[in-house]
Amino acid sequence: MLIKKASLAGAFFVSAIWLSAAQAFCPAPSGLTSATVQRVVDGDTLRLSDGRNVRMIGLNTPELGKKGRSDEPFAVTARKRLEALVAASDGRVSLQPGKESKDRYGRTLAHVYGADGASLEAQMLAEGLGFLVAVAPNVDLVSCQQAAERSARQAGLGVWRQSPVLKADQISASGFALLSGRVSKVQRNRGGVWIELQDPVVLRVAPNLLSRFDVASLEGLKGKQVEARGWVLDRSRRGGLKEGQARWVLPLTDPAMLQVAP
Repeated sequence: MLIKKASLAGAFFVSAIWLSAAQAFCPAPSGLTSATVQRVVDGDTLRLSDGRNVRMIGLNTPELGKKGRSDEPFAVTARKRLEALVAASDGRVSLQPGKESKDRYGRTLAHVYGADGASLEAQMLAEGLGFLVAVAPNVDLVSCQQAAERSARQAGLGVWRQSPVLKADQISASGFALLSGRVSKVQRNRGGVWIELQDPVVLRVAPNLLSRFDVASLEGLKGKQVEARGWVLDRSRRGGLKEGQARWVLPLTDPAMLQVAP
């Protein structure tokens, strides 16, 4: 969905305000490697002149349409905004590789900075053109990225203009989602911690990630309204749905992906 020119101009104005904030919260560290951008693939992915695809850490923007699907709202706007930020940096960016340097698709995972030292992820989040995502171990800048997203959410910018948060019983497809629901049960077993909602969704913390979470707090969530984000999986498509189990599973990759509703 394209926003009107006036709104786009407003987004650029917001960017100017947030430039110093992005630098203050996420200042570019020294010793970064510089790279030339060949093209912007979408709102959170760059193609470099050396052939690498870079997935920006901590930012997930709406998906561009593929295989006959429509673009998600603000997907095109996010790509164009990132193109403008890269152009303003003369096509060159600085990269800070993540502790985990590649994703399962072979893309380079990195924080990306403009020529002025500003975090491009923080700027996109501050303009409401994407969602914060935290995937351990690449979570060093979660605090500043949360602050950027919070500002956009409070101002109702971009993806926050209308609430993107779904009720758990509204989930109807796999993919990235923000959802809310009331916790009916919390269970711990060899598969990790399972946080069941009163709807057909269960949140899961895998055993290898439990050390990052306050397990006692998780066990105390029963009866509370929570908001979670991440990539929803459909158990029924894998043939692994047993009677009485929730159809949808949302793996929690970091504590920042779950919060108790105010």
